[in-house]
Amino acid sequence: MTAIPSDILHADLCVIGGGSGGLSVAAGAAQMGARVVLVEKHKMGGDCLNTGCVPSKALLAAGHAAQAVRTSGRFGVNGHEPVIDFRKVRDHVQGVIAGIAPHDSPERFRGLGVTVIEAPACFLDARTVDAGGQRIVARRFVVATGSSPAVPPIPGLAETPYFTNETLFENGERIEHLVVVGGGPIGLEMAQAHRRLGSAVTVLDAARVLVRDDAEAAAIVRDRLVAEGVSIREYVKIERVDRAGNGVAVTILEDGETRRIEGSHLLVATGRRANVSGLALEAAGIDYGPRGITVDARLRTTNKRVFAIGDVAGGPQFTHVAGYHAGVVVRQALFHLPAKANHDAVPWVTYADPELAHVGLNAAEAEKRGVPHTVARFAFAENDRARAERETEGFAKVVVGRGGRVLGATIVGAHAGELILPWVLAVTQKMKIAAVASAIAPYPTLSEVSKRAAGAHFTPSLFSERTRKVVRFLQRWT
Repeated sequence: MTAIPSDILHADLCVIGGGSGGLSVAAGAAQMGARVVLVEKHKMGGDCLNTGCVPSKALLAAGHAAQAVRTSGRFGVNGHEPVIDFRKVRDHVQGVIAGIAPHDSPERFRGLGVTVIEAPACFLDARTVDAGGQRIVARRFVVATGSSPAVPPIPGLAETPYFTNETLFENGERIEHLVVVGGGPIGLEMAQAHRRLGSAVTVLDAARVLVRDDAEAAAIVRDRLVAEGVSIREYVKIERVDRAGNGVAVTILEDGETRRIEGSHLLVATGRRANVSGLALEAAGIDYGPRGITVDARLRTTNKRVFAIGDVAGGPQFTHVAGYHAGVVVRQALFHLPAKANHDAVPWVTYADPELAHVGLNAAEAEKRGVPHTVARFAFAENDRARAERETEGFAKVVVGRGGRVLGATIVGAHAGELILPWVLAVTQKMKIAAVASAIAPYPTLSEVSKRAAGAHFTPSLFSERTRKVVRFLQRWT
């Protein structure tokens, strides 16, 4: 029998990656009594804390504050153009990150009993990882290395300075004219934030903006950005990028004509790529492809000792999905319970103003799949709270299947991200729309939008001629 070297660190669970998913696995497993090793080569908290969700929402909050000053005249308050100190805006963003960072810090996790190694990790074989010279042998591994900005092969881009979400939030100077490549959630959120903070902004996209979302809802977000002064150019081909003095120039093909757009700064927001480089996955017998690591429904890789979760697993790239994956893995790795990941009820939110939130099937997807359905809707303009706050753009749209089962919902409007949760519950639990329609919503709140949308499903039958005849007949007997 071969002797095991004494310098090997043994664990029940080794987690590679200290982002949202990895931290959730490590904290949960350690507190349940497992021996856990956590390996992180860069910053604890991952993309979400340091360069993603947290700083972007902090910057959006600054833009919202500026817009509130700018538009307060509609309430009889002295509205005026605000003065923006961008260095203080950056300090606000970095301060939010710093306030959350202790919760994700190595010190906190060591206090939970986790062995934290701050170094790159790579597999040596099917059950051994090297992290900064330390060998780790574990019963189970979790790869939670997340994703990074996907930079497209645009001619001239490599020779031109540009931002991604990993560098944008370090900027402390006002941007004169920001050109954004990519009209997805990140591109539009940052476009609106910078426009509200005083920058000229142009958004370029090869398709329509927010292409994954309900087209009608996406149009409302698009129109608001345009009304605020953002130039949005859809269905364009980017031919090349060049330096232009101290700024940048983007050459596009639009409607068959070549045009040149000059700006002071460039933001590339064209999606994400899974972080698999340097892990030596082949050594562990782990398959992967362009979208990330190959996993089954239980999030197991082709090496059954190894799980992959979050962005690196090639599925929906959201922080809340990584957290959900963590629970699926902990149940299996610690309790040997067969758990599967189900992504049918994954919500997502674009945090522009107005917000756009979605879960489940939208009407176009239901139509494409041949799923029998009807659509119920209700407009924010008919909601008293929305009227009081002068935020009447938008609607709630619910897709209802056979037997009244809720298949999906889209909300576009003020605080849509806060309003989507009841519909997430309805889709997850296969609830019928009558359950939402019969709930009592406090008045006046925006949550009534969901209740009224649910009620709208019954309007055609409730106020039909047949119902009128039944009522008239019954009244004869009273």
